[in-house]
Amino acid sequence: MNKQWFDDLEAKIPSGKVRTRFAPSPTGFMHIGGLRTALYTYLIAKKDNGTFILRIEDTDKARFVEGATEVIIKSLNDAGLNYDEGPDVGGPVAPYTQSERLDTYKPYAELLCEKGAAYYCFCEPKDEAETSSSLRAHEAIQSNPSSPVFSLEHDPCRDLPYDSSKTRADAGDPFVVRMKAPREGETTVTDMVFGKVTTPNKTLDDMVLLKRDGYPTYNFANVIDDHLMGITHVMRGSEYISSAPKYNLLYEAFGWEIPAYITVSPVMRDANNKLSKRHGDPTYDDLLKQGYLPDAILNYVALLGWSPGGEQEMFTLNEMLKVFDVSGISKSPAIFDMDKLNHFNSEYIRAMPAEEFANKAKPYIISVIKKEGISIEAVAGILQARCEKLTDIPEKIDFFEELPDYDTELYIHKKSKTDKMISRDMLLAAKKAFLSLNEWTSQAIHDILIATALDLEVKNATLMWPVRIAAAGKAVTPGGAIEICFILGREETLQRIETGIEKLSQ
Repeated sequence: MNKQWFDDLEAKIPSGKVRTRFAPSPTGFMHIGGLRTALYTYLIAKKDNGTFILRIEDTDKARFVEGATEVIIKSLNDAGLNYDEGPDVGGPVAPYTQSERLDTYKPYAELLCEKGAAYYCFCEPKDEAETSSSLRAHEAIQSNPSSPVFSLEHDPCRDLPYDSSKTRADAGDPFVVRMKAPREGETTVTDMVFGKVTTPNKTLDDMVLLKRDGYPTYNFANVIDDHLMGITHVMRGSEYISSAPKYNLLYEAFGWEIPAYITVSPVMRDANNKLSKRHGDPTYDDLLKQGYLPDAILNYVALLGWSPGGEQEMFTLNEMLKVFDVSGISKSPAIFDMDKLNHFNSEYIRAMPAEEFANKAKPYIISVIKKEGISIEAVAGILQARCEKLTDIPEKIDFFEELPDYDTELYIHKKSKTDKMISRDMLLAAKKAFLSLNEWTSQAIHDILIATALDLEVKNATLMWPVRIAAAGKAVTPGGAIEICFILGREETLQRIETGIEKLSQ
């Protein structure tokens, strides 16, 4: 083996500070669980002025989706999770896409074979039935390690002399490289969330490290890249706990330092089912299209399995950096609650500066309102406190574009003390009042309606309810009679009040 080649790679490894990585597979859109992993990984690094890395793990050719890497990069940028090193920004241990690192993995697999920690396997691939049977047996003993002694199927290539195996491999015989898992003793993994997890070595199979096509398996490439990139903390899902002993054995075989493991439990749709795009659960991109704000999504996702302590729930990314601690990560699965996300999103919408909200809302407003003279800013002003997500906007404001053909039953409102006859009288009075106005401002409309109600000796609501129904043709609207009339303008308001009077006169 070329020792200098390995030494050169070792010399490039950054050290001296926290380094974390988000390492997704480009198999589609950013899932909620993936976004949470990226967020926690970012927070762990940045809390200690460390380095956050994006690595694309695309060695599974069957699952690769064209364009998915670009989606991942865009999603991270949208969420504000800016990485320091990655495929599009480079860095000291580039490249950051595994398919561009293929020349790296085979020498390390061969080094393990030379060390006796792995072996060349020339056996033909098992058929599906054999593979399923072996997998079921393996899963059975992993679920009950205290069961009677069970021997995993013995691979005859495991005992072949290294020299003869190497000769066959060099001669072109098809092979995979398998880890030579110990058959006795135990392997203990230390996790910052789950503590110490001990696994009997007899339950570990000789996992494939290098496939016949020369591609590394996920588990092998993961370990090699984490080491060569100087990763100090590895964030992962709980489904990888069972693989962790094999990772440790690889680290030990190479004589490398094992990174700190931080395991997070899954995000669930309900008590029994994980979130799944196949079952219609939203991805991060779906939520953006549904009108949720990136900051609100990120804030809510942060609390799916992590507790900051105290009563505060709303955190900016910078605020999260100050309070995030691994000790707050829960072992229990977190359930994704759309109602809770709606609450977070509505709070974020209300807290936005008015101009920023108007800019966000504008595409949704102009998709419905085509009339000239309608102020986008004014419409946004009545919406900000009254919508949970941006996609609520079109159906809330469609009446500005065209008065719907409403039923006069809407004028009957017990609390406002109105019926159809009273409403007709109120509209006649409002029409007279509006015709007398010298200027069409919110304040002028407010003052004339209050004065009219006083003259009629009725409650304000008795006048305002019919005016709002006539102006909007809806029982529920963003904004009240004054705001709606101002936005519609004098001419359109008077025309709609006349329509209401005609409806109530029939």
